[in-house]
Amino acid sequence: MTVREVQDEIIRLKKENDVCILAHSYQTHDIIEVADFTGDSYALSKMAAKVPNKTVIMCGVRFMAETVKILSPEKKVILSSPTAGCPMAEQMDKEMICQVKEKFPGYTVVAYINTTAELKTVCDVCVTSSSAVKIVNAIDNKNILFIPDCNLGAFVAKQVPEKNIELLRGGCPIHASVKVREVEQAKKRHPDALLLVHPECIPAVSEKADYVGSTSGIMEFAKNSDGTEFIIGTENSILQHLQYECPNKKFYQLSQGLICKNMKETTLVDVLNCVKGEGGEEIVMDEKMISEAKKCIDKMIELGG
Repeated sequence: MTVREVQDEIIRLKKENDVCILAHSYQTHDIIEVADFTGDSYALSKMAAKVPNKTVIMCGVRFMAETVKILSPEKKVILSSPTAGCPMAEQMDKEMICQVKEKFPGYTVVAYINTTAELKTVCDVCVTSSSAVKIVNAIDNKNILFIPDCNLGAFVAKQVPEKNIELLRGGCPIHASVKVREVEQAKKRHPDALLLVHPECIPAVSEKADYVGSTSGIMEFAKNSDGTEFIIGTENSILQHLQYECPNKKFYQLSQGLICKNMKETTLVDVLNCVKGEGGEEIVMDEKMISEAKKCIDKMIELGG
């Protein structure tokens, strides 16, 4: 079968089987084209809760599928590739954070959405990369323990200096791998281009950017900007998506290393197998975990996330 034939079959089967396909922005373009919704993980989870479909396929990584299940416990949620994890989400566990909390009594534990469902059960409030500054600013506590991404946490701390923010050594190994020399080299190659980076990059990289924001924020900035050339400091699939959406603009990668192998686990054929009911992994969580993990998401919504 050709790519187009596989895509047509996916589209036919998802309608026939009442399936909604969610694709994170880091997925390849052939998958984006068959998805019902594309975006950041939390935005996709909210969308899944609104659609009438009883089955949802998440083309992303495990914590994203877990978040969909937390917000839509009555739905069947399928992770397109069972082996697609997230190094950042998995680097801290519930036991570790419970021990850390004992060292910081009275602190509000703020968890980046990129955490496991189990870890969310012992956190006070969730944030996304786009809402982190707003949410932390709205918390009625000066003392904050921000997990797991120390780079996003440092970005938030700079924006909200009146808060006492404690950070742990953690984060996205892909974004954190970008070096300052790569920024300098990219700017030298493309002197007229604006640099747009994700706050998961190290502070020394973010400080050199013309814009720092979430994946969706980076895409919106590039699409709406009067500028015509951009260096993209997040997962390199975003370059391809922007090139399709803005053919009159030029986009350059900041680093060859900005490739998330876990996001690339899912193939178009995986999606085909999922809509056939033959592939992926159903996300199963007991009611207690769903209820406890949802509290920090509900708090985020309450504070304006």
